Parts: sequence; structure tokens; C-alpha cells
Amino acid sequence: MGFGDTAKKIQTLADKAERTYQKINELRTEVEETQTTVLDTSERVQALENEMAEQRAVLDAVAEEVGVDLDAVSTEAHIVEAETEEGPDANGGDGTDALDDTDEN
Repeated sequence: MGFGDTAKKIQTLADKAERTYQKINELRTEVEETQTTVLDTSERVQALENEMAEQRAVLDAVAEEVGVDLDAVSTEAHIVEAETEEGPDANGGDGTDALDDTDEN
């Protein structure tokens, strides 16, 4: 093998190393941007959770003042939500009520 072939192989290897180095730098930049986004999002979520806790405290105080049982209201809302998720076929039917099926002889 001559020096020309060796030089060509070394140049090919150097080119691949340069492309790999550039790709690693691009990935490093993307990871740093993602980390910044995650931290920003975490801070916003924490702020929203704090605000929601404050609003819940105000709601509890108002509900107590006017005599509303929030637990009962919450339970009812969950029941309605569960029934809505089940849909009209929740009883295994075709969405029609058996009492509505009448024969017109």
C-alpha cells in the first residue's frame, strides 16, 4: 500500500471525525435547550400549582361561608364524569332503551 492510499484513508477518517464532532456539538446544543425548556416548564407548573392551591383555599372559604359541601359537589361531578365516559352503551346495549322498542301491530 502506497503513501497515497494511506493519506486518502487518513483524510476520510479526519472528515468523518469532523462530521461527528459537529453532530455532537449540535446534539449538545439541543440538550441544553431542552434542559432550559424543562426547567422553565417546571417553574411555570410550580407557579400554577401554587396559584391553584390559593384559589382552592378561597373556594373552600367561600363554600364554607355559604354552606356548600364541596366534597359532595366533587363526588357528584366525578359520578357525572364517569357516566359520561361510559357513554350510551354502558349497559351493553346498542344505545337504545329497551322500553322505547314498541311494536306497532
